[in-house]
Amino acid sequence: MTVAIALFTQDLRLRDNPVLHAAAAGGREVVPLFVLDTDLAATGFATPNRQAFLVDCLRDLDASLRAIGGHLVLRHGRCAEQTARLAEQLGAESVHVAAGVTAFAGRREAQLRERLGERLTIHQQSLTVAAPGAVTPAGKDHYAVFTPYFRAWQRLTARTVRPAPKALRTPTGLTGEPIPTGRPDSPALPPGGESQARRRWRAWSPDRYEELHDDLAADGTSRLSPYLHFGCLSPTELLQLALRRGGPGAEAFVRQLAWRDFHHQVLAARPSAARRNYRDRGDHWWHSEPEAQAWREGRTGYPIVDAGLRQLAAEGWMHNRARLLTASFLTKTLYQDWRIGARHFLRLLVDGDVANNQLNWQWVAGTGTDTRPNRVLNPLVQADRFDPQGSYVRRWVPELAGIQGRAVHRPWLLPTHPAGYPTPLIDPDHLSHRLRAGRGLLRPTPPDPIR
Repeated sequence: MTVAIALFTQDLRLRDNPVLHAAAAGGREVVPLFVLDTDLAATGFATPNRQAFLVDCLRDLDASLRAIGGHLVLRHGRCAEQTARLAEQLGAESVHVAAGVTAFAGRREAQLRERLGERLTIHQQSLTVAAPGAVTPAGKDHYAVFTPYFRAWQRLTARTVRPAPKALRTPTGLTGEPIPTGRPDSPALPPGGESQARRRWRAWSPDRYEELHDDLAADGTSRLSPYLHFGCLSPTELLQLALRRGGPGAEAFVRQLAWRDFHHQVLAARPSAARRNYRDRGDHWWHSEPEAQAWREGRTGYPIVDAGLRQLAAEGWMHNRARLLTASFLTKTLYQDWRIGARHFLRLLVDGDVANNQLNWQWVAGTGTDTRPNRVLNPLVQADRFDPQGSYVRRWVPELAGIQGRAVHRPWLLPTHPAGYPTPLIDPDHLSHRLRAGRGLLRPTPPDPIR
Protein backbone atom coordinates (compact mmCIF):
# COMPACT_ATOMS: atom_id res chain seq x y z
CA MET A 1 0.00 0.00 0.00
CA THR A 2 1.50 3.37 -1.04
CA VAL A 3 2.13 5.97 1.64
CA ALA A 4 2.63 9.68 0.97
CA ILE A 5 3.67 12.32 3.51
CA ALA A 6 2.23 15.83 3.35
CA LEU A 7 4.72 17.95 5.29
CA PHE A 8 2.93 21.10 6.46
CA THR A 9 4.94 24.27 7.03
CA GLN A 10 3.23 27.61 6.30
CA ASP A 11 0.23 26.00 4.62
CA LEU A 12 -1.96 24.99 7.56
CA ARG A 13 -5.19 24.39 5.67
CA LEU A 14 -7.18 21.73 3.83
CA ARG A 15 -8.69 23.86 1.07
CA ASP A 16 -6.54 24.67 -1.95
CA ASN A 17 -3.44 23.06 -0.52
CA PRO A 18 -1.21 21.75 -3.35
CA VAL A 19 0.88 19.72 -0.88
CA LEU A 20 -2.06 17.87 0.62
CA HIS A 21 -3.76 17.52 -2.76
CA ALA A 22 -0.68 15.89 -4.32
CA ALA A 23 -0.15 13.57 -1.36
CA ALA A 24 -3.80 12.46 -1.44
CA ALA A 25 -3.61 11.88 -5.19
CA GLY A 26 -0.39 9.86 -4.97
CA GLY A 27 -0.86 7.72 -1.86
CA ARG A 28 -3.58 5.38 -0.67
CA GLU A 29 -2.53 6.39 2.83
CA VAL A 30 -1.52 9.94 3.68
CA VAL A 31 0.46 11.17 6.67
CA PRO A 32 -0.28 14.84 7.44
CA LEU A 33 2.94 15.79 9.25
CA PHE A 34 4.00 18.90 11.12
CA VAL A 35 7.42 19.16 12.76
CA LEU A 36 8.02 21.56 15.63
CA ASP A 37 11.42 22.44 14.24
CA THR A 38 14.15 22.93 16.82
CA ASP A 39 16.26 24.71 14.20
CA LEU A 40 13.52 27.32 13.81
CA ALA A 41 13.17 27.65 17.56
CA ALA A 42 16.91 28.35 17.79
CA THR A 43 16.52 31.37 15.48
CA GLY A 44 14.17 33.09 17.95
CA PHE A 45 11.44 33.37 15.31
CA ALA A 46 8.98 31.23 17.28
CA THR A 47 7.88 34.09 19.54
CA PRO A 48 5.05 33.70 22.10
CA ASN A 49 2.46 35.41 19.89
CA ARG A 50 3.20 33.32 16.80
CA GLN A 51 3.57 30.17 18.88
CA ALA A 52 0.14 30.68 20.46
CA PHE A 53 -1.42 31.35 17.06
CA LEU A 54 0.34 28.27 15.65
CA VAL A 55 -1.14 26.10 18.41
CA ASP A 56 -4.63 27.27 17.39
CA CYS A 57 -3.82 26.52 13.76
CA LEU A 58 -2.59 23.01 14.53
CA ARG A 59 -5.61 22.18 16.66
CA ASP A 60 -7.95 23.41 13.96
CA LEU A 61 -6.04 21.50 11.27
CA ASP A 62 -6.15 18.30 13.31
CA ALA A 63 -9.90 18.67 13.86
CA SER A 64 -10.49 19.22 10.14
CA LEU A 65 -8.36 16.19 9.25
CA ARG A 66 -10.22 14.01 11.75
CA ALA A 67 -13.52 15.05 10.18
CA ILE A 68 -12.43 13.38 6.92
CA GLY A 69 -10.87 10.27 8.48
CA GLY A 70 -7.25 11.33 9.09
CA HIS A 71 -5.33 13.15 11.81
CA LEU A 72 -2.30 15.38 12.21
CA VAL A 73 0.97 13.70 13.15
CA LEU A 74 3.18 15.97 15.22
CA ARG A 75 6.92 15.48 15.69
CA HIS A 76 9.52 17.53 17.54
CA GLY A 77 13.12 17.93 16.39
CA ARG A 78 15.01 18.87 13.24
CA CYS A 79 12.55 18.92 10.35
CA ALA A 80 14.54 16.97 7.76
CA GLU A 81 15.67 14.39 10.29
CA GLN A 82 12.18 13.76 11.67
CA THR A 83 10.58 13.64 8.23
CA ALA A 84 13.17 11.21 6.84
CA ARG A 85 12.88 8.98 9.91
CA LEU A 86 9.11 8.77 9.53
CA ALA A 87 9.41 8.13 5.78
CA GLU A 88 11.75 5.20 6.45
CA GLN A 89 9.52 3.83 9.20
CA LEU A 90 6.47 3.81 6.94
CA GLY A 91 8.19 3.08 3.64
CA ALA A 92 6.74 6.28 2.25
CA GLU A 93 7.16 6.58 -1.50
CA SER A 94 6.74 10.37 -1.64
CA VAL A 95 7.05 13.44 0.55
CA HIS A 96 5.46 16.75 -0.43
CA VAL A 97 6.29 20.21 0.93
CA ALA A 98 5.57 23.83 -0.05
CA ALA A 99 8.44 25.94 -1.38
CA GLY A 100 9.53 28.83 0.84
CA VAL A 101 11.55 31.95 0.05
CA THR A 102 13.58 32.63 3.19
CA ALA A 103 17.15 31.49 3.70
CA PHE A 104 15.86 29.21 6.46
CA ALA A 105 13.33 27.59 4.12
CA GLY A 106 16.07 27.11 1.52
CA ARG A 107 18.29 25.29 4.02
CA ARG A 108 15.37 23.12 5.14
CA GLU A 109 14.56 22.14 1.56
CA ALA A 110 18.22 21.32 0.86
CA GLN A 111 18.35 19.10 3.96
CA LEU A 112 15.13 17.36 2.97
CA ARG A 113 16.47 16.79 -0.55
CA GLU A 114 19.72 15.36 0.82
CA ARG A 115 17.86 12.84 2.98
CA LEU A 116 14.92 12.00 0.72
CA GLY A 117 16.30 12.37 -2.79
CA GLU A 118 13.77 11.85 -5.55
CA ARG A 119 11.02 11.02 -3.10
CA LEU A 120 10.74 14.74 -2.29
CA THR A 121 8.48 17.05 -4.30
CA ILE A 122 8.61 20.79 -3.58
CA HIS A 123 5.44 22.60 -4.61
CA GLN A 124 5.44 26.17 -5.88
CA GLN A 125 2.41 28.50 -5.71
CA SER A 126 1.31 27.23 -2.33
CA LEU A 127 2.36 30.21 -0.21
CA THR A 128 2.01 32.84 -2.95
CA VAL A 129 -0.15 33.39 -6.03
CA ALA A 130 2.86 33.45 -8.34
CA ALA A 131 5.97 31.40 -7.74
CA PRO A 132 8.87 33.77 -6.90
CA GLY A 133 10.69 33.12 -10.18
CA ALA A 134 7.61 33.05 -12.39
CA VAL A 135 7.55 36.79 -13.15
CA THR A 136 10.94 38.22 -14.11
CA PRO A 137 12.13 41.05 -16.36
CA ALA A 138 14.37 40.27 -19.29
CA GLY A 139 17.90 39.43 -18.19
CA LYS A 140 17.22 39.72 -14.45
CA ASP A 141 16.20 37.34 -11.70
CA HIS A 142 13.53 39.55 -10.10
CA TYR A 143 11.65 42.83 -10.36
CA ALA A 144 13.07 45.58 -8.16
CA VAL A 145 10.12 47.98 -8.69
CA PHE A 146 6.52 47.09 -7.87
CA THR A 147 4.55 48.74 -10.70
CA PRO A 148 6.12 46.83 -13.62
CA TYR A 149 5.97 43.67 -11.50
CA PHE A 150 2.26 44.21 -10.90
CA ARG A 151 1.58 44.66 -14.62
CA ALA A 152 3.37 41.39 -15.40
CA TRP A 153 1.75 39.65 -12.41
CA GLN A 154 -1.72 40.58 -13.66
CA ARG A 155 -1.05 38.85 -16.98
CA LEU A 156 -0.38 35.50 -15.30
CA THR A 157 -2.99 32.79 -15.35
CA ALA A 158 -3.55 31.67 -11.78
CA ARG A 159 -3.58 27.93 -11.11
CA THR A 160 -6.84 26.10 -10.47
CA VAL A 161 -8.14 26.27 -6.91
CA ARG A 162 -8.25 22.78 -5.44
CA PRO A 163 -11.00 21.61 -3.08
CA ALA A 164 -10.30 20.07 0.30
CA PRO A 165 -10.06 16.25 0.25
CA LYS A 166 -13.38 14.58 0.98
CA ALA A 167 -11.70 11.66 2.73
CA LEU A 168 -8.23 10.82 3.97
CA ARG A 169 -6.73 7.65 5.38
CA THR A 170 -3.81 7.87 7.81
CA PRO A 171 -1.87 4.65 8.57
CA THR A 172 -3.47 2.71 11.43
CA GLY A 173 -1.77 3.08 14.80
CA LEU A 174 0.37 6.03 13.77
CA THR A 175 0.50 8.52 16.59
CA GLY A 176 2.36 11.72 17.22
CA GLU A 177 3.24 14.03 20.06
CA PRO A 178 0.46 16.08 21.67
CA ILE A 179 -0.12 19.59 20.37
CA PRO A 180 1.59 21.94 22.84
CA THR A 181 0.04 24.89 24.60
CA GLY A 182 0.91 28.50 23.91
CA ARG A 183 0.67 31.70 25.92
CA PRO A 184 0.87 34.93 23.90
CA ASP A 185 2.48 38.18 24.94
CA SER A 186 -0.46 40.14 23.52
CA PRO A 187 -3.72 39.74 25.48
CA ALA A 188 -6.00 40.44 22.50
CA LEU A 189 -4.27 38.13 20.01
CA PRO A 190 -6.73 36.87 17.36
CA PRO A 191 -7.54 33.14 17.29
CA GLY A 192 -5.74 31.07 14.65
CA GLY A 193 -6.81 28.35 12.25
CA GLU A 194 -8.43 27.82 8.86
CA SER A 195 -11.95 27.83 10.35
CA GLN A 196 -11.37 31.25 11.91
CA ALA A 197 -9.79 32.53 8.71
CA ARG A 198 -12.76 31.57 6.58
CA ARG A 199 -15.11 33.01 9.17
CA ARG A 200 -13.18 36.27 9.00
CA TRP A 201 -13.32 36.37 5.20
CA ARG A 202 -17.09 35.74 5.19
CA ALA A 203 -17.65 38.50 7.77
CA TRP A 204 -15.57 41.08 5.90
CA SER A 205 -16.36 42.69 2.59
CA PRO A 206 -13.76 44.24 0.27
CA ASP A 207 -16.40 46.56 -1.23
CA ARG A 208 -15.19 49.62 0.74
CA TYR A 209 -11.57 48.52 1.07
CA GLU A 210 -10.21 51.18 -1.28
CA GLU A 211 -12.06 53.85 0.68
CA LEU A 212 -11.31 52.61 4.19
CA HIS A 213 -8.00 50.73 4.18
CA ASP A 214 -6.05 53.81 5.37
CA ASP A 215 -8.72 55.00 7.83
CA LEU A 216 -7.21 54.21 11.22
CA ALA A 217 -10.41 54.57 13.25
CA ALA A 218 -12.64 52.67 10.81
CA ASP A 219 -10.59 49.47 11.04
CA GLY A 220 -11.74 48.58 7.53
CA THR A 221 -8.88 46.26 6.58
CA SER A 222 -9.40 42.52 6.22
CA ARG A 223 -7.11 41.49 9.12
CA LEU A 224 -6.32 38.38 7.09
CA SER A 225 -2.53 38.81 7.20
CA PRO A 226 -1.96 36.38 10.12
CA TYR A 227 -3.97 33.72 8.31
CA LEU A 228 -2.04 34.27 5.10
CA HIS A 229 1.26 34.07 6.98
CA PHE A 230 0.37 30.68 8.47
CA GLY A 231 -1.29 29.50 5.27
CA CYS A 232 -4.74 29.13 6.83
CA LEU A 233 -6.03 30.75 3.64
CA SER A 234 -4.78 30.28 0.11
CA PRO A 235 -3.73 33.54 -1.58
CA THR A 236 -4.77 32.03 -4.91
CA GLU A 237 -8.27 31.34 -3.62
CA LEU A 238 -8.49 34.86 -2.13
CA LEU A 239 -7.44 36.31 -5.48
CA GLN A 240 -10.19 34.45 -7.31
CA LEU A 241 -12.81 35.30 -4.69
CA ALA A 242 -11.87 38.99 -4.93
CA LEU A 243 -11.89 38.97 -8.74
CA ARG A 244 -15.34 37.43 -8.74
CA ARG A 245 -16.50 40.11 -6.31
CA GLY A 246 -15.22 42.90 -8.54
CA GLY A 247 -15.26 46.65 -7.97
CA PRO A 248 -12.64 49.18 -6.81
CA GLY A 249 -12.39 47.70 -3.30
CA ALA A 250 -11.70 44.21 -4.55
CA GLU A 251 -9.17 45.57 -7.04
CA ALA A 252 -7.33 47.40 -4.23
CA PHE A 253 -7.32 44.17 -2.20
CA VAL A 254 -5.88 42.24 -5.16
CA ARG A 255 -3.11 44.83 -5.40
CA GLN A 256 -2.15 44.02 -1.80
CA LEU A 257 -1.91 40.33 -2.68
CA ALA A 258 0.43 41.35 -5.49
CA TRP A 259 2.55 43.40 -3.07
CA ARG A 260 2.87 40.29 -0.92
CA ASP A 261 4.06 38.26 -3.91
CA PHE A 262 6.40 41.09 -4.92
CA HIS A 263 8.20 41.01 -1.57
CA HIS A 264 8.45 37.23 -1.69
CA GLN A 265 10.12 37.31 -5.11
CA VAL A 266 12.57 40.00 -3.94
CA LEU A 267 13.56 37.97 -0.88
CA ALA A 268 13.82 34.74 -2.89
CA ALA A 269 16.33 36.45 -5.17
CA ARG A 270 18.11 38.38 -2.39
CA PRO A 271 17.86 36.38 0.88
CA SER A 272 20.37 38.74 2.49
CA ALA A 273 17.75 41.53 2.36
CA ALA A 274 16.29 40.03 5.53
CA ARG A 275 19.17 41.62 7.44
CA ARG A 276 21.12 43.87 5.03
CA ASN A 277 20.19 46.92 3.01
CA TYR A 278 18.68 45.97 -0.32
CA ARG A 279 20.05 49.26 -1.66
CA ASP A 280 22.70 50.84 0.50
CA ARG A 281 22.22 54.60 0.82
CA GLY A 282 25.23 55.27 3.04
CA ASP A 283 23.10 55.94 6.12
CA HIS A 284 24.90 56.42 9.42
CA TRP A 285 22.11 55.75 11.87
CA TRP A 286 21.92 57.40 15.26
CA HIS A 287 22.05 55.00 18.19
CA SER A 288 19.96 56.13 21.14
CA GLU A 289 18.62 53.21 23.16
CA PRO A 290 16.43 55.46 25.37
CA GLU A 291 14.72 56.82 22.24
CA ALA A 292 14.36 53.34 20.75
CA GLN A 293 12.87 52.02 23.99
CA ALA A 294 10.44 54.92 24.24
CA TRP A 295 9.36 54.12 20.67
CA ARG A 296 8.89 50.41 21.48
CA GLU A 297 6.77 51.26 24.52
CA GLY A 298 4.58 53.75 22.65
CA ARG A 299 5.81 56.66 24.73
CA THR A 300 7.23 59.01 22.09
CA GLY A 301 4.88 61.86 23.02
CA TYR A 302 3.38 61.79 19.52
CA PRO A 303 -0.06 60.22 20.09
CA ILE A 304 -0.60 58.72 16.62
CA VAL A 305 2.76 56.93 16.82
CA ASP A 306 2.13 55.73 20.36
CA ALA A 307 -1.34 54.46 19.46
CA GLY A 308 0.06 52.22 16.75
CA LEU A 309 2.73 50.73 18.97
CA ARG A 310 0.27 50.13 21.79
CA GLN A 311 -2.10 48.39 19.40
CA LEU A 312 0.78 46.14 18.41
CA ALA A 313 1.48 45.29 22.05
CA ALA A 314 -2.17 44.56 22.80
CA GLU A 315 -3.20 42.65 19.66
CA GLY A 316 0.00 41.34 18.11
CA TRP A 317 -1.20 43.16 15.01
CA MET A 318 -1.10 46.75 13.78
CA HIS A 319 -3.13 48.68 11.23
CA ASN A 320 -1.27 48.99 7.92
CA ARG A 321 -1.20 52.81 7.94
CA ALA A 322 0.05 52.78 11.53
CA ARG A 323 2.87 50.41 10.49
CA LEU A 324 4.02 52.92 7.90
CA LEU A 325 3.91 55.99 10.11
CA THR A 326 5.50 54.33 13.17
CA ALA A 327 8.28 52.97 10.96
CA SER A 328 8.83 56.37 9.37
CA PHE A 329 8.99 58.00 12.80
CA LEU A 330 11.72 55.60 13.93
CA THR A 331 13.82 55.69 10.77
CA LYS A 332 13.26 59.18 9.38
CA THR A 333 12.40 61.29 12.44
CA LEU A 334 14.54 59.56 15.09
CA TYR A 335 16.93 58.36 12.35
CA GLN A 336 17.33 54.94 13.98
CA ASP A 337 18.36 51.79 12.10
CA TRP A 338 15.40 50.04 10.45
CA ARG A 339 16.56 46.71 11.89
CA ILE A 340 15.72 47.95 15.40
CA GLY A 341 12.10 48.41 14.38
CA ALA A 342 11.97 45.27 12.27
CA ARG A 343 13.12 43.18 15.24
CA HIS A 344 10.46 44.70 17.48
CA PHE A 345 7.73 44.07 14.92
CA LEU A 346 8.89 40.49 14.41
CA ARG A 347 8.83 39.92 18.16
CA LEU A 348 5.16 40.85 18.47
CA LEU A 349 3.48 40.60 15.05
CA VAL A 350 1.49 37.40 14.69
CA ASP A 351 1.76 37.96 10.92
CA GLY A 352 5.53 38.48 11.29
CA ASP A 353 6.44 37.38 7.80
CA VAL A 354 10.14 37.87 7.03
CA ALA A 355 9.62 38.92 3.41
CA ASN A 356 6.88 41.45 4.09
CA ASN A 357 8.18 42.76 7.41
CA GLN A 358 11.81 43.29 6.44
CA LEU A 359 11.15 44.65 2.97
CA ASN A 360 8.38 46.98 4.11
CA TRP A 361 10.72 48.33 6.77
CA GLN A 362 13.39 48.85 4.13
CA TRP A 363 10.83 50.54 1.85
CA VAL A 364 10.06 53.07 4.60
CA ALA A 365 13.70 53.51 5.60
CA GLY A 366 14.72 54.25 2.02
CA THR A 367 17.08 51.29 1.74
CA GLY A 368 14.63 49.02 -0.10
CA THR A 369 12.68 49.02 -3.34
CA ASP A 370 11.04 52.44 -3.01
CA THR A 371 11.96 54.66 -5.94
CA ARG A 372 11.64 57.68 -3.60
CA PRO A 373 14.11 56.80 -0.82
CA ASN A 374 13.77 60.22 0.84
CA ARG A 375 10.03 59.82 1.45
CA VAL A 376 9.10 60.96 4.99
CA LEU A 377 5.73 60.70 6.74
CA ASN A 378 5.01 63.64 9.02
CA PRO A 379 3.23 62.14 12.07
CA LEU A 380 1.04 65.22 12.56
CA VAL A 381 -0.05 65.37 8.93
CA GLN A 382 -0.69 61.62 9.01
CA ALA A 383 -2.77 61.97 12.17
CA ASP A 384 -4.92 64.76 10.73
CA ARG A 385 -5.46 62.87 7.48
CA PHE A 386 -6.07 59.32 8.69
CA ASP A 387 -7.48 59.86 12.20
CA PRO A 388 -9.14 63.27 11.83
CA GLN A 389 -11.36 62.97 14.91
CA GLY A 390 -8.73 61.25 17.06
CA SER A 391 -10.79 58.10 17.63
CA TYR A 392 -7.88 55.73 16.96
CA VAL A 393 -5.65 57.57 19.41
CA ARG A 394 -8.30 57.63 22.14
CA ARG A 395 -8.83 53.88 21.66
CA TRP A 396 -5.20 52.99 22.33
CA VAL A 397 -3.82 55.84 24.50
CA PRO A 398 -6.00 55.95 27.63
CA GLU A 399 -4.11 58.95 29.07
CA LEU A 400 -5.65 61.01 26.25
CA ALA A 401 -9.13 59.46 26.21
CA GLY A 402 -10.78 62.61 27.60
CA ILE A 403 -9.46 64.93 24.89
CA GLN A 404 -12.02 65.51 22.18
CA GLY A 405 -11.47 65.96 18.46
CA ARG A 406 -8.16 66.44 16.72
CA ALA A 407 -6.72 68.30 19.70
CA VAL A 408 -5.77 64.83 20.93
CA HIS A 409 -2.96 64.77 18.37
CA ARG A 410 -1.20 67.79 19.93
CA PRO A 411 -1.47 67.45 23.71
CA TRP A 412 1.46 69.84 24.21
CA LEU A 413 -0.82 72.70 23.10
CA LEU A 414 -3.36 72.05 25.87
CA PRO A 415 -3.42 74.39 28.88
CA THR A 416 -2.47 71.45 31.12
CA HIS A 417 -0.42 68.52 29.88
CA PRO A 418 -2.33 65.21 30.33
CA ALA A 419 -1.23 63.36 33.45
CA GLY A 420 0.86 60.29 32.79
CA TYR A 421 1.50 61.05 29.12
CA PRO A 422 5.11 61.83 28.10
CA THR A 423 6.28 65.03 26.52
CA PRO A 424 7.48 64.62 22.92
CA LEU A 425 10.85 63.02 22.22
CA ILE A 426 11.35 65.64 19.52
CA ASP A 427 10.32 69.20 20.28
CA PRO A 428 7.35 69.85 17.93
CA ASP A 429 8.89 73.21 17.03
CA HIS A 430 11.94 71.31 15.71
CA LEU A 431 9.94 68.58 13.98
CA SER A 432 10.03 70.16 10.53
CA HIS A 433 13.81 70.45 10.79
CA ARG A 434 14.12 66.77 11.68
CA LEU A 435 11.79 65.74 8.86
CA ARG A 436 13.82 67.74 6.36
CA ALA A 437 16.93 66.02 7.67
CA GLY A 438 15.21 62.67 7.22
CA ARG A 439 14.58 63.54 3.56
CA GLY A 440 18.28 64.20 3.12
CA LEU A 441 17.69 67.93 2.65
CA LEU A 442 19.75 68.85 5.68
CA ARG A 443 22.75 67.36 7.37
CA PRO A 444 21.31 65.52 10.42
CA THR A 445 22.14 67.01 13.80
CA PRO A 446 22.29 65.06 17.07
CA PRO A 447 18.79 64.10 18.29
CA ASP A 448 17.05 66.23 20.86
CA PRO A 449 17.27 64.64 24.29
CA ILE A 450 14.32 62.89 25.88
CA ARG A 451 12.70 65.22 28.35
